[in-house]
Amino acid sequence: MNLHRTLATAARVLRQLRHDPRSIALMILVPCVMLLLLRYVFDGSPRTFDSIGASLLGIFPLITMFLVTSIATLRERTSGTLERLLAMPLGKGDLIAGYALAFGALAVVQSALATGLSLWFLGLDVTGSAWLLLLVALLDALLGTALGLFVSAFASSEFQAVQFMPAVIFPQLVLCGLFTPRDQMQPALEAISNVLPMSYAVDGMTEVLRRPDLTGDFVRDAVIVAGCALLVLALGAATLRRRTA
Repeated sequence: MNLHRTLATAARVLRQLRHDPRSIALMILVPCVMLLLLRYVFDGSPRTFDSIGASLLGIFPLITMFLVTSIATLRERTSGTLERLLAMPLGKGDLIAGYALAFGALAVVQSALATGLSLWFLGLDVTGSAWLLLLVALLDALLGTALGLFVSAFASSEFQAVQFMPAVIFPQLVLCGLFTPRDQMQPALEAISNVLPMSYAVDGMTEVLRRPDLTGDFVRDAVIVAGCALLVLALGAATLRRRTA
């Protein structure tokens, strides 16, 4: 990897996204709108919003970053842009890291806005630090970015990229512990949930919701989510093809 090439790739992606207001709106505004909607759905039961709002603060950015990243990367592949870039002295690692940096910068903005909205406007009541809540939201968004980059290698159209969402995101959403504690699931499903990164994202949010201080469980959850994101990025670089099929 070369730092200059990686930064140049990130700058190019950000310039392109600047001319795509719909993608920016999807990444930045949709998680905030969903949280706002959720808050007033539970207007008569604010404790319900407190109990699930923190978890969804991490899940919504993950889902939106997955969708936008997979579609945007696939669009570059099908247009031949990636093939032309890889014909230059640009390594696969430079390309994947550049995309991750660009979308990661947007993930920072997205997570900061969603966290600020939840805490200071929607009145989300958490026991722990707002900075820890922001950290998990950011890690979740970066995980969504990494997953989007990875699955884009296996899709040949934008429709196929969207079809990966039920296979990659929905099982994690069902098994992450949002709807029922994982230790109350059927043992086989609990075992599966133990290897899914979204489970640890929800666990990390729950720790911030309930614990006033930094705990060992929170550190473990954050490290696992970050490690999964790095692993998926490495797999994305390994599966990146130099020629468009």
